[in-house]
Amino acid sequence: MIRIDDDGAVRTITLDRPEALNAFDTALYRAAGMALDAARAEDSVKVVVITGAGRAFSAGQDLKELERIASGEAHESGFPALLDALGTFDKPLIAAVNGVAVGIGFTMLAHCDLVFVAESARMRTPFGELGVPPEAASSWLFPQRVGWQRAAHILMANAWVSSEQAVEYGIALERVPDGELMERVRAEAAHIAAAPLGALRAIKTTMLDGQRDQVAAARRREDRAFATTFGFDPTLLDD
Repeated sequence: MIRIDDDGAVRTITLDRPEALNAFDTALYRAAGMALDAARAEDSVKVVVITGAGRAFSAGQDLKELERIASGEAHESGFPALLDALGTFDKPLIAAVNGVAVGIGFTMLAHCDLVFVAESARMRTPFGELGVPPEAASSWLFPQRVGWQRAAHILMANAWVSSEQAVEYGIALERVPDGELMERVRAEAAHIAAAPLGALRAIKTTMLDGQRDQVAAARRREDRAFATTFGFDPTLLDD
Protein backbone atom coordinates (compact mmCIF):
# COMPACT_ATOMS: atom_id res chain seq x y z
CA MET A 1 0.00 0.00 0.00
CA ILE A 2 2.95 2.31 0.74
CA ARG A 3 6.52 1.81 -0.47
CA ILE A 4 9.40 3.58 1.26
CA ASP A 5 12.79 4.01 -0.42
CA ASP A 6 15.74 5.98 0.95
CA ASP A 7 18.61 7.39 -1.08
CA GLY A 8 20.90 9.29 1.24
CA ALA A 9 18.85 12.05 2.89
CA VAL A 10 16.01 11.75 0.34
CA ARG A 11 13.05 9.51 1.10
CA THR A 12 10.57 8.49 -1.60
CA ILE A 13 7.05 7.55 -0.51
CA THR A 14 5.18 5.69 -3.24
CA LEU A 15 1.42 5.26 -3.11
CA ASP A 16 1.27 1.59 -4.04
CA ARG A 17 -2.31 0.59 -4.76
CA PRO A 18 -2.05 0.43 -8.56
CA GLU A 19 -5.03 -1.90 -9.01
CA ALA A 20 -7.20 0.98 -7.75
CA LEU A 21 -5.11 3.70 -9.44
CA ASN A 22 -3.82 4.54 -5.95
CA ALA A 23 -7.26 5.71 -4.81
CA PHE A 24 -7.35 6.61 -1.14
CA ASP A 25 -9.32 4.43 1.23
CA THR A 26 -9.01 4.73 5.02
CA ALA A 27 -6.02 2.38 5.10
CA LEU A 28 -4.08 4.32 2.46
CA TYR A 29 -4.91 7.68 4.04
CA ARG A 30 -3.58 6.43 7.36
CA ALA A 31 -0.53 4.75 5.84
CA ALA A 32 0.44 7.87 3.89
CA GLY A 33 -0.07 10.08 6.95
CA MET A 34 2.01 7.77 9.11
CA ALA A 35 4.76 7.66 6.47
CA LEU A 36 4.93 11.46 6.43
CA ASP A 37 4.95 11.63 10.23
CA ALA A 38 7.77 9.08 10.39
CA ALA A 39 9.83 10.99 7.82
CA ARG A 40 9.27 14.19 9.76
CA ALA A 41 10.58 12.57 12.96
CA GLU A 42 13.76 11.10 11.43
CA ASP A 43 16.65 13.55 11.28
CA SER A 44 18.37 11.40 8.66
CA VAL A 45 15.60 12.37 6.23
CA LYS A 46 15.85 15.91 4.85
CA VAL A 47 13.60 15.81 1.78
CA VAL A 48 10.59 13.66 0.91
CA VAL A 49 9.33 12.80 -2.57
CA ILE A 50 5.80 11.47 -2.98
CA THR A 51 4.69 9.68 -6.14
CA GLY A 52 2.36 6.92 -7.33
CA ALA A 53 2.87 3.37 -8.57
CA GLY A 54 1.70 2.40 -12.05
CA ARG A 55 -0.10 4.80 -14.35
CA ALA A 56 -1.64 7.11 -11.75
CA PHE A 57 -0.44 9.46 -9.08
CA SER A 58 -3.80 8.97 -7.34
CA ALA A 59 -7.36 8.61 -8.58
CA GLY A 60 -8.52 10.38 -5.41
CA GLN A 61 -11.04 9.23 -2.84
CA ASP A 62 -12.13 5.61 -3.06
CA LEU A 63 -15.74 6.19 -4.13
CA LYS A 64 -17.06 2.97 -2.59
CA GLU A 65 -15.80 4.11 0.79
CA LEU A 66 -17.24 7.61 0.23
CA GLU A 67 -20.65 6.00 -0.36
CA ARG A 68 -20.34 4.12 2.94
CA ILE A 69 -19.47 7.34 4.78
CA ALA A 70 -22.34 9.22 3.15
CA SER A 71 -24.82 6.45 3.99
CA GLY A 72 -23.63 6.20 7.60
CA GLU A 73 -22.23 2.69 7.21
CA ALA A 74 -18.69 3.94 7.84
CA HIS A 75 -18.14 6.11 10.90
CA GLU A 76 -14.59 7.28 10.38
CA SER A 77 -12.25 8.36 7.62
CA GLY A 78 -8.50 8.43 7.39
CA PHE A 79 -8.69 11.67 5.39
CA PRO A 80 -7.89 14.01 8.33
CA ALA A 81 -4.80 11.97 9.20
CA LEU A 82 -3.28 12.67 5.79
CA LEU A 83 -4.25 16.35 5.84
CA ASP A 84 -2.85 16.82 9.35
CA ALA A 85 0.42 15.19 8.31
CA LEU A 86 0.68 17.36 5.20
CA GLY A 87 -0.15 20.51 7.14
CA THR A 88 2.50 19.94 9.79
CA PHE A 89 5.24 18.48 7.58
CA ASP A 90 8.23 20.73 8.28
CA LYS A 91 10.65 19.47 5.63
CA PRO A 92 10.71 19.97 1.86
CA LEU A 93 8.00 17.87 0.20
CA ILE A 94 8.20 17.24 -3.54
CA ALA A 95 5.42 15.65 -5.61
CA ALA A 96 6.32 13.63 -8.71
CA VAL A 97 3.02 13.41 -10.58
CA ASN A 98 3.50 10.40 -12.81
CA GLY A 99 -0.04 10.07 -14.17
CA VAL A 100 -3.62 11.08 -13.47
CA ALA A 101 -4.24 13.03 -10.27
CA VAL A 102 -7.92 13.30 -9.37
CA GLY A 103 -9.68 14.74 -6.31
CA ILE A 104 -7.39 14.50 -3.29
CA GLY A 105 -4.68 13.33 -5.69
CA PHE A 106 -4.89 16.83 -7.16
CA THR A 107 -5.74 18.97 -4.13
CA MET A 108 -2.90 17.53 -2.02
CA LEU A 109 -0.45 19.02 -4.53
CA ALA A 110 -1.19 22.47 -3.09
CA HIS A 111 0.35 21.22 0.18
CA CYS A 112 3.62 20.24 -1.53
CA ASP A 113 6.54 22.62 -1.86
CA LEU A 114 7.57 21.60 -5.35
CA VAL A 115 5.53 19.73 -7.95
CA PHE A 116 6.98 18.10 -11.06
CA VAL A 117 4.59 16.60 -13.61
CA ALA A 118 5.12 14.02 -16.31
CA GLU A 119 4.14 15.23 -19.76
CA SER A 120 1.26 12.73 -19.89
CA ALA A 121 -0.04 13.68 -16.42
CA ARG A 122 -3.40 15.41 -16.07
CA MET A 123 -5.39 16.58 -13.08
CA ARG A 124 -9.05 17.10 -12.22
CA THR A 125 -11.38 17.76 -9.28
CA PRO A 126 -14.77 16.08 -9.92
CA PHE A 127 -16.54 17.80 -7.01
CA GLY A 128 -19.35 19.29 -9.08
CA GLU A 129 -20.31 16.07 -10.83
CA LEU A 130 -20.09 14.13 -7.55
CA GLY A 131 -22.19 16.70 -5.72
CA VAL A 132 -19.59 17.28 -2.99
CA PRO A 133 -17.85 20.39 -1.63
CA PRO A 134 -14.13 21.02 -2.11
CA GLU A 135 -11.57 19.47 0.22
CA ALA A 136 -8.06 19.78 1.63
CA ALA A 137 -8.40 23.58 1.94
CA SER A 138 -8.50 23.79 -1.87
CA SER A 139 -11.26 26.41 -1.58
CA TRP A 140 -8.56 28.75 -0.23
CA LEU A 141 -5.31 27.31 -1.59
CA PHE A 142 -6.38 27.04 -5.23
CA PRO A 143 -7.51 30.68 -5.60
CA GLN A 144 -4.27 31.73 -3.90
CA ARG A 145 -2.20 29.57 -6.23
CA VAL A 146 -3.90 29.97 -9.61
CA GLY A 147 -6.23 32.96 -9.26
CA TRP A 148 -9.99 33.10 -8.70
CA GLN A 149 -11.25 32.33 -12.22
CA ARG A 150 -8.93 29.42 -12.86
CA ALA A 151 -9.69 28.02 -9.41
CA ALA A 152 -13.43 28.38 -10.03
CA HIS A 153 -13.09 26.59 -13.36
CA ILE A 154 -11.07 23.77 -11.79
CA LEU A 155 -13.40 23.34 -8.79
CA MET A 156 -16.79 23.97 -10.47
CA ALA A 157 -16.43 22.77 -14.06
CA ASN A 158 -14.58 19.51 -13.35
CA ALA A 159 -12.09 20.62 -16.02
CA TRP A 160 -9.03 18.55 -16.79
CA VAL A 161 -5.75 20.40 -16.29
CA SER A 162 -2.97 19.25 -18.59
CA SER A 163 0.66 19.06 -17.51
CA GLU A 164 1.36 22.12 -19.65
CA GLN A 165 -1.46 24.06 -17.99
CA ALA A 166 -0.29 22.91 -14.56
CA VAL A 167 3.01 24.72 -15.11
CA GLU A 168 1.33 27.75 -16.70
CA TYR A 169 -1.08 28.05 -13.73
CA GLY A 170 1.64 27.69 -11.10
CA ILE A 171 0.38 24.30 -9.88
CA ALA A 172 3.63 22.66 -10.98
CA LEU A 173 7.18 23.94 -11.28
CA GLU A 174 8.25 21.84 -14.23
CA ARG A 175 6.95 19.48 -16.92
CA VAL A 176 9.22 16.51 -17.60
CA PRO A 177 9.18 13.72 -20.23
CA ASP A 178 7.50 10.67 -18.71
CA GLY A 179 10.57 8.46 -18.68
CA GLU A 180 12.72 11.16 -17.05
CA LEU A 181 10.39 12.25 -14.25
CA MET A 182 11.87 10.39 -11.30
CA GLU A 183 15.46 11.04 -12.38
CA ARG A 184 14.73 14.78 -12.57
CA VAL A 185 12.89 14.82 -9.23
CA ARG A 186 15.57 12.81 -7.43
CA ALA A 187 18.26 15.15 -8.73
CA GLU A 188 16.35 18.19 -7.45
CA ALA A 189 15.67 16.49 -4.11
CA ALA A 190 19.35 15.59 -3.68
CA HIS A 191 20.35 19.17 -4.47
CA ILE A 192 17.99 20.53 -1.80
CA ALA A 193 19.06 17.85 0.69
CA ALA A 194 22.64 19.15 0.54
CA ALA A 195 21.51 22.08 2.73
CA PRO A 196 21.50 21.78 6.55
CA LEU A 197 18.32 20.29 7.98
CA GLY A 198 17.92 23.18 10.41
CA ALA A 199 17.85 25.71 7.58
CA LEU A 200 15.37 23.65 5.56
CA ARG A 201 13.08 23.30 8.56
CA ALA A 202 13.28 27.03 9.33
CA ILE A 203 12.36 27.93 5.74
CA LYS A 204 9.48 25.46 5.59
CA THR A 205 8.10 26.40 9.02
CA THR A 206 8.09 30.12 8.34
CA MET A 207 6.36 29.51 5.01
CA LEU A 208 3.73 27.30 6.67
CA ASP A 209 3.17 29.80 9.47
CA GLY A 210 2.16 32.40 6.90
CA GLN A 211 -0.88 30.36 5.84
CA ARG A 212 -1.57 28.00 8.74
CA ASP A 213 -4.63 29.84 10.11
CA GLN A 214 -6.21 30.30 6.68
CA VAL A 215 -5.72 26.63 5.75
CA ALA A 216 -7.20 25.46 9.08
CA ALA A 217 -10.21 27.75 8.66
CA ALA A 218 -10.77 26.55 5.09
CA ARG A 219 -10.68 22.92 6.23
CA ARG A 220 -13.31 23.65 8.90
CA ARG A 221 -15.58 25.36 6.37
CA GLU A 222 -15.20 22.48 3.94
CA ASP A 223 -15.92 19.89 6.66
CA ARG A 224 -19.10 21.74 7.65
CA ALA A 225 -20.19 21.96 4.02
CA PHE A 226 -19.56 18.24 3.55
CA ALA A 227 -21.54 17.42 6.68
CA THR A 228 -24.42 19.67 5.60
CA THR A 229 -24.46 18.15 2.11
CA PHE A 230 -24.74 14.60 3.45
CA GLY A 231 -26.66 15.38 6.64
CA PHE A 232 -24.35 13.98 9.27
CA ASP A 233 -22.26 15.16 12.20
CA PRO A 234 -18.99 16.71 10.89
CA THR A 235 -17.07 15.11 13.77
CA LEU A 236 -17.47 11.81 11.90
CA LEU A 237 -14.71 13.07 9.64
CA ASP A 238 -12.35 13.18 12.61
CA ASP A 239 -10.04 10.33 13.56
